[in-house]
Amino acid sequence: MIQDMTEGKPFPVLLRFALPMMVSVMFQQLYNAVDSIVAGQFAGTDALAAVGASYPVTTLLLSVAAGLNVGAGVIVSQLFGRKRMDRMKSAVYTSLWLALWFSLAVTAAGLMLRHPLMRLLRTPESVYALSDVYLRIYVYGLLFLFAYNICNGVFTALGDSRTPLLFLIFSSLLNVALDLLLTAVLRWGVAGVAWATFIAQGTAAVLSFLTLLRRMRAIRAEAFKTYDGAIARQILRISIPSMFQQASISIGNMVIQGLVNGYGSAVIAGYAAGAKIITFGSITITTLGNAYGSFVAQNVGARRPDRIKEGYRDSLILLYLGGLFFFAAGQLFPQALVHLFIKKDQIDAVAAGVLHVRLVSIGYLVLPVKLAADGILKGAGDVTEFMIATFSDLIFRCTTAAILSSIFHDPAVIWLSWSVGWAMGSVLATVFVKRGRWKRSLEPA
Repeated sequence: MIQDMTEGKPFPVLLRFALPMMVSVMFQQLYNAVDSIVAGQFAGTDALAAVGASYPVTTLLLSVAAGLNVGAGVIVSQLFGRKRMDRMKSAVYTSLWLALWFSLAVTAAGLMLRHPLMRLLRTPESVYALSDVYLRIYVYGLLFLFAYNICNGVFTALGDSRTPLLFLIFSSLLNVALDLLLTAVLRWGVAGVAWATFIAQGTAAVLSFLTLLRRMRAIRAEAFKTYDGAIARQILRISIPSMFQQASISIGNMVIQGLVNGYGSAVIAGYAAGAKIITFGSITITTLGNAYGSFVAQNVGARRPDRIKEGYRDSLILLYLGGLFFFAAGQLFPQALVHLFIKKDQIDAVAAGVLHVRLVSIGYLVLPVKLAADGILKGAGDVTEFMIATFSDLIFRCTTAAILSSIFHDPAVIWLSWSVGWAMGSVLATVFVKRGRWKRSLEPA
C-alpha cells in the first residue's frame, strides 16, 4: 500500500512505515545468516570461511545496486511528494532500465575480477577454491539481485514497506528450505549455499517486478515516458556518487578482510560468524534510518521542513531503541550467537567470533546518531556531505585497524576500529545537518 508521509504525526507515521521495513531486512539478514550457519554446520569451518572471505567481493559488486537504489529512491519519493504522478512513473520505469544496464555491466566485471580480488585479499589456499565456486554462482545471479533491489526500493520510496516485507518473507523461507535441501541433504557444500540464494532471489525478483508493473498501471497519470533521459540524469547525479560511496565501504571491508586473512582460517571463520551477527543488528538499525530518509524525501518534495525537524527527534528515539537492544544482545549472549555458526569444538574460531561481537557491538551506542543525520542528508539529496561523513567512517576504521594491527598483531584491535569509524561519521554527519546546506533542496525548483 502506497503511503503519503507528508501528513499525520511523524512518530506514528515513521513507526508504521519503519516496522515492516525492519522486519523485512531482518528476514533478509536471516537468510544471509542461514547461508553461513548451514555452511558452518554441514560443510565445515573451511566452507564458512569461504563464504566469509567472499563477502567483501559480493558487497563490492552490489555497491552499484545500492547506489542506484539511493538515486532512484530519492527522485521517486520527491516526485511523489510533489504529486507529479506522470514524472514519478517515468522515474520508476527509467530506474528499471538503468538497473538492467548496470546489472549486465557488473556481471561482466564480476566474472573478470573475482580471481584478482580474491588474490588481493590474500585468501588462504585452503578456502580459495571454495570461495571461487561460491562467487561464480553468485555473480550469475546479479541480474536478479539488481531487479529485486530496485523494485523493493521503489515500493519503499512510495511509502509501501509491506510489499517488500512479503517478498522477503517468501524469499527467506525459500532460501532456508533450499539451503537445507542442497547442502544438508544433497551435500552440495558451498555450491548448494550459492544456488539456494540464486534460486530464491531470482524467484522473488520476477514476482516483485510483475507486482511493480501492475501497481504502476493502476496509478492514473498524464502521458509519461517509459525512459526519460532528463530523469535518468537526475537519478545518476545522486546514484553515481552513492555508488562510489558504497564501493568505498566495500573496499574498506576488503581492507579489513585482508587484515583478518593474515590471522588464519580459525580467525577468518570467527570473523565471518561475528560479522553476520553484527551486520544483522547494524542493517536492522540502518533500515530505521532509511525509513526516516524516505520520510525526509517526501517532505522535501512537499516543502515541509517542520515535519523533517520533528521527524528527526522521533527517528532518534526509534534508532536508540534498536541500538540499545542489539548492544545488550552483543554483550550478554555473544557465545550463544556464535555457536549458531560454529560448532562448539572449534574453540579458536568461537573465541575469535565472541570477541568480535562483544567489541563491535559497543558501536551500537553511537551508530543511531549517524543514521538519523544520514536520513536527512540522503532524503534531501545532499549526496556530497553524506559521502564525506561516510568516507570519514571508512577512513578512520581502516586506518585504525591497519595501524594497530601492525603494532599489536592482535585481531581485537581490528574489531575496535568499527566503533572508532562510527563515532567519527556520527560527528561529521551531525555537523553537516546543523550547518543546514541540505535545506537548499526545500527551495522552489
